[in-house]
Amino acid sequence: MRQNQYVDELDLAPKLAVLKALAADEHVTRAAERVGLPQPTVSRWLAELGDQLGAPIVVRTGRRVRLTRAGRLLAEAATRSLAALEPGLRAVEEELDPEKGRVVLGFLHMLGRSVVPELVRGFRAEHPHVRFGLVQNARYTVVEKLLQGEIDLALVAPPPDGPEFSSEVLFEQELIVVVPSTHRLATRKAVRLKDLADEELIVLEHGYGLRQITDDMFAKAGFTPRIAFESQEIETVRGLVAAGLGVALLTHAETTPPAGLRELPLTPRAGRVFGLAWLKDRPLPPAVRAFRDHALSGSRGPALSP
Repeated sequence: MRQNQYVDELDLAPKLAVLKALAADEHVTRAAERVGLPQPTVSRWLAELGDQLGAPIVVRTGRRVRLTRAGRLLAEAATRSLAALEPGLRAVEEELDPEKGRVVLGFLHMLGRSVVPELVRGFRAEHPHVRFGLVQNARYTVVEKLLQGEIDLALVAPPPDGPEFSSEVLFEQELIVVVPSTHRLATRKAVRLKDLADEELIVLEHGYGLRQITDDMFAKAGFTPRIAFESQEIETVRGLVAAGLGVALLTHAETTPPAGLRELPLTPRAGRVFGLAWLKDRPLPPAVRAFRDHALSGSRGPALSP
């Protein structure tokens, strides 16, 4: 006969609901009905558990049973255990139900003004109970969080192209040259990339998607840019340009740009592609999959600009 310190937890687990039912009503038949088991099975379980513990769980008093001291302690522990499990089960149910799940979306800071709010607003109109976790950061950090499983989806530019990722293009933003209004190029109708070879450039820091794109463009054009300033914010870059401290390759401003700027198109035209990415080998919960499909259904390919 095994003593109580040797009770098998795996053997005890199926009996927790029975013990909880007995704590509420010391009646074996009704407890069996509550958990959906035959009464002989419940009686056998209780006898076996008493043998394993080395003390009876219940004693019979006429047509009913009464929990012993050991039985009462164990039943109360079973009730607490199941109570602790219930929030976890509810969380799992929410994750598996597209109408109650949670989506964790990572994206670039600049998308928090209008693009992401519009995506979420459109989705919540059809799925009002889905919750969101929104993570804003530089492209490198967002992609790293996706790899680590901290977020479900990443909306970045350019989309990651490693073998561990799946992605689809959502939209493209045109890249333009931004110069002070008094700059020698300000009267041009368009600017070639090589026209910037001798200019002082204001750029984003390494790790930002736009920095990667512009570095690749300069390398393809065959020259190393003269970098005057590095910033973490696009609007700071615009402000530095407006102050006459250099020129920049940016996207069109979403709001009225600072005074003293000229925005000039590049020739040939260049764009910044935004894509929604997820991990290939990680199944998406239904709510996440539904939001991904919603975002992709609104995509009209590279010609779209928010």
